[in-house]
Amino acid sequence: MSDDQDIDLDDLSRRMDGAVAVLRKEFAALRTGRASAAMLEPVTVEAYGVRTPVNQLGSVNVPEPRMVTINVWDKSLVANVEKAILESGLGINPQTNGTIIMLPIPELNEERRRELTKVAGQYAENARVSIRNVRRDGMDRLRKAKTAGMAEDESRIWQDEIQELTDSHIGMVDDTLEAKQSEIMQI
Repeated sequence: MSDDQDIDLDDLSRRMDGAVAVLRKEFAALRTGRASAAMLEPVTVEAYGVRTPVNQLGSVNVPEPRMVTINVWDKSLVANVEKAILESGLGINPQTNGTIIMLPIPELNEERRRELTKVAGQYAENARVSIRNVRRDGMDRLRKAKTAGMAEDESRIWQDEIQELTDSHIGMVDDTLEAKQSEIMQI
C-alpha cells in the first residue's frame, strides 16, 4: 500500500475515540439523581481575579449516594463557591457549614428524567456527527490518494476499513447512550 501515510487509521481511530471520550465526560456531568463529583466540573468560581474550577478551590467528596460535599480551602471563597453553584443551573441548593458546602441531590421527577434523556440524546448525536466528520476526512484523503494513482482494489479495502472503524465507534456511542438513559430513568 503505497499511500498509507495519507490514510492513517490510527489517527482516525484516535480522533473518533476522542469524540467518544468527550461524550462520556458530558454524560458524567449530567445529573441523574445520584451524587457525582463530575457534576461540578463545569462550575467555575470567580477567585483571585480568575475563573477557577470548583475542584481547584477545595476537595470535592461524595460521602453518600445523594450528597456531594466541598471542603473549601480558603474561607473567604465560600460565598463565591456557593453563588457559583446556585447560578450554574444544576438545580441544587447548597447548604453551608463553615468551610464545608453540602449539596443534597434531590430525587428527579418523571418530567425531569425525560428532559435529561433528551439532553443525553443530543450529546450522543453530537458525538455521532463528530465521528462522521472524521470518517469524511478519511474518505477525502482516500479520494486524493486514489486520484494520485492508488489502485481500485486497494481503495476499496481502505474504504471498508474506514467504514468499519466508523461503525464500531457509532456502536460505542449508542451503547453509552443506552446505558446513560437507563441510569437516568432508574428510580
